[in-house]
Amino acid sequence: MRWIWIDRILELDKGQRCVAVKNISLAEDVLHDHFPATSSRPAMPVMPNPLIVEGMAQTAGILVGHARNFAEKVILAKIGGAEFTDIAVPGQTIRFTAEIDRIDDAGASIQGHVEVFDSAIGPAQARPLAKIELLFSHIDQNRAGLDFPEHNFVFTEQFMGLLQRSGFGE
Repeated sequence: MRWIWIDRILELDKGQRCVAVKNISLAEDVLHDHFPATSSRPAMPVMPNPLIVEGMAQTAGILVGHARNFAEKVILAKIGGAEFTDIAVPGQTIRFTAEIDRIDDAGASIQGHVEVFDSAIGPAQARPLAKIELLFSHIDQNRAGLDFPEHNFVFTEQFMGLLQRSGFGE
């Protein structure tokens, strides 16, 4: 089973920009380990930064795949940088914005910024959470002698279903 770290696509401008959101819920098991109660402090559940990077990678991967009509397998090749300035906690919403810097046959580079807001207050109160730079490879073009399955194992039914539920289905 794949974990999808975005709940909905809000904007998808072909070859330019994708905006997605993730609502953080205390029902997510992963939050209970970050950070559990100790003898000196109560539990402080926060969304782990690697999962925020994964949410941005999924948002950006959809943008890169959509730019070329999902004809190629798109994989994350490198995290160029990730700088965090805040934390995200249950009851808040994370908004991922990915923009294409470059796209060609070999792959794409993406600039992303992540914001966090309390959904009870509204998106006008969004605060910067992170800046993330990602590089993707079109592995169909970059095989280097490796054999990959013919079917698109990257853009699974889960991802395509997310696009359809968000109003961007084919």
